[in-house]
Amino acid sequence: MESQMTIENRYCGPLDSGNGGYTCGLLANFLEGTAEVTLRHPPPINTPMTVKREKDRLVLYNEDALIAEAIQAELDMIPPNPPTFEAASISTMKEEDLTDHYFPNCFVCGPKRGVGDGLRIFPGPVKGENYIAAVWIPDSSLSDKTGYIKNEIIWAALDCPSGWAIVHEKMRFIILGRLVVQILNKIRPGEECIVMGWTLSEVGRKIHSGTAIYSAGGQLYAKGKATWIEFKQT
Repeated sequence: MESQMTIENRYCGPLDSGNGGYTCGLLANFLEGTAEVTLRHPPPINTPMTVKREKDRLVLYNEDALIAEAIQAELDMIPPNPPTFEAASISTMKEEDLTDHYFPNCFVCGPKRGVGDGLRIFPGPVKGENYIAAVWIPDSSLSDKTGYIKNEIIWAALDCPSGWAIVHEKMRFIILGRLVVQILNKIRPGEECIVMGWTLSEVGRKIHSGTAIYSAGGQLYAKGKATWIEFKQT
């Protein structure tokens, strides 16, 4: 098996590389069910890359550079109960609160991305809870031919909130290393969604966090577990 995969510049994290969750989701589309994707190098923008099968894993190469690898996985994590849509609306940060954003053009959480362009998911702390949350209403440009939101968009929406959960507790520079996602229910454009993130554990420079998407009525659409790598200041 050998296929091609390209990340368009709309789906950037930093300006010169793809959003981690979106990249993971694109690669996971070549597998069935729950997948674990590990990022090895920043994925380039607008560059045809090669997807190959090597034994029990899929690998993504940019020429000879290994960008990511994916395997089928399980995810038995139980997410916290979500806040109400009203509470998530209150916790959603405003664009003016994100002036110090490291990657202001990020497809998922960048405040410089306009409505209908980026996802504009800006999670903030929920009063009385140990998680962060934001509201998200996906638009029709994010849907596939079946009318549902694309899987890679769901992966992207799960990415940044898991990182924000970490930096809301303590400001630090982190980069996504691994993401495991299980999609349980499809999402339609225009649905009112709640996106959550919470910390799980920390070992050395690796920080683990959880993330989930719920409907406004509390139906679990998707969940994920992320591993972030902290860059120590020197």
